Amino acid sequence: MAPAEAHELIQLELVWSPQAGDVRHLCLSARAGDTIEAVLRACPAFADQLPRLAELKIGVWGRLRPLETPLRERDRIEVYRPLTVDPKEARRQRYKDRGQRIISRHRPLGGKTGP
Repeated sequence: MAPAEAHELIQLELVWSPQAGDVRHLCLSARAGDTIEAVLRACPAFADQLPRLAELKIGVWGRLRPLETPLRERDRIEVYRPLTVDPKEARRQRYKDRGQRIISRHRPLGGKTGP
């Protein structure tokens, strides 16, 4: 990296959810070539999540990346927290509570509806 590029600032997005129902979005600037870990450690709004940094999964634009990944202009850093409930179990519970079949809007029933 050339010395002039080392001081160039890039614009980034940071998105994370510290708990269910709470999604946070932050626009920030960093030096060109900074890693994901350096940006997260320098962000005061993310400081409460730093002790758990090793157990969180981190991605850039929806793809998992290691903390050592250098960032580029307009990258979107996404921090994924662990699931608290197995998705299949959550669906079973919803079915039990509603008492009716859960129909997905993304898959046609394929002629299974009838009189």
